Amino acid sequence: MNPVVFAVCLMLALSIARVHVVFSLIISAFAGGLMADIPAATILAALPPDAVAGVTEPGVVLKLKYLVKVFEEGITAGTTTALSYAVLGAFAVAISYSGLSQAMANVIVRRATQGSGHYVKWLLIAALLLMSIMSQNLIPIHIAFIPLVVPPLLVVMNRLQLDRRMLACVITFGLVCTYMFVPYGFGDIFLNKILLGNISKFGMDVSGVNIYHAMFIPALGMLAGLAAAIFFSYRKPRHYQDLPVEGAAEQVAVKRENIIVAVIAVSIAFLAQKYTGSLILAGLLGFAIFMVSRVIHWQQADTVFNSGIRMMSMVAFIMIAANGFAAVMNATGGIEPLVRDSVAFFGNSKALVSLAMLLVGLLVTMGIGSSFSTLPIIAAIYVPICVHMGFSPLATVAIIGTAGALGDAGSPASDSTLGPTMGFNADGQHNHVKDSVIPTFIHYNIPLLLAGWVAALVL
Repeated sequence: MNPVVFAVCLMLALSIARVHVVFSLIISAFAGGLMADIPAATILAALPPDAVAGVTEPGVVLKLKYLVKVFEEGITAGTTTALSYAVLGAFAVAISYSGLSQAMANVIVRRATQGSGHYVKWLLIAALLLMSIMSQNLIPIHIAFIPLVVPPLLVVMNRLQLDRRMLACVITFGLVCTYMFVPYGFGDIFLNKILLGNISKFGMDVSGVNIYHAMFIPALGMLAGLAAAIFFSYRKPRHYQDLPVEGAAEQVAVKRENIIVAVIAVSIAFLAQKYTGSLILAGLLGFAIFMVSRVIHWQQADTVFNSGIRMMSMVAFIMIAANGFAAVMNATGGIEPLVRDSVAFFGNSKALVSLAMLLVGLLVTMGIGSSFSTLPIIAAIYVPICVHMGFSPLATVAIIGTAGALGDAGSPASDSTLGPTMGFNADGQHNHVKDSVIPTFIHYNIPLLLAGWVAALVL
């Protein structure tokens, strides 16, 4: 069996069995590496001379040492992205401390409780959509806004008999489609650093690719899913009881001067990222502004920064482990035979090859729960296939970007479904699988799969 296919299947099986994805990646990388037929000369050349003196045929121990070396070299490639996540997490926590997100939540709650009927319904939908979009790019606090905004609004939603499955789809759209299409904030990490970076790393020049052009059709697919959820699937009233709300986030004191500082910090961080291309520098500048202005006191700095790192640490470690996994897969020599066999199986049908790549991406991301972690894994396999099949750089970016994003909406382990459940189940009336996972899977993965397939064939 091909070692790459074996490793990916094992990783997916372990993830579905609820083994932590970091352990799944590490175990699968070494399992695939050990079963691979790596040339003895390659192993001996990579190890120190004193460790292989007199050895002509390396055994399991030396092979394992070689795989450890490859894995450790691979994980260094993910450190920049991991650090970007850590700094962005610290900046997100600092924004929460400033009261900016709380102020936005208060405005929504006040408008919703004072309004009535049709106006309030569309206000809630628009507000949740706007905040979920901004949480990925403009004010990068990810899902941290949900426990601030959603629980206080549950009584209003109950009064309007709004279907929470529809609202979960609204939030998930903003969380996923935004980073998949707009290259700022988390979108900068996904599109520029991971997607384009890995495609370039594995041998295709994408320097002239316009990311908006490449991802426009897949984004339209998600937009169609959002429209279906709002105007068709969940437009009918749904009754909920007014039960006690638990688990709402701690309220933060809202001060006008702190809000002004927060707006300045967010604006400077946005401009810094736009003109320097560094998310790390942008996050540090924003965090420094909060400290200099004493919104975050010097005594609080360690606590805030550590909280941000903890919030993003899991995804950062997954990214690091995924890069090690990709390095080992590349070292097994199983990618080239996989490409050759895949092309031989599908012949010259770009339609079948692209569909197969998208479906595999869906399965991998569903298992891992993070599209950011899927890209380094599948890029090592998909880039050579796309080159061999003659896909353009634009089509390759669309295929791999869509394959990575597929499964984020609809995965039980994804922040994009866990976040909405965290807010809407504050009164115990929103089931994670039935009300978040299944609705988002149906409304986003199916149209995204079709749109990605179309993009692969027309770009």
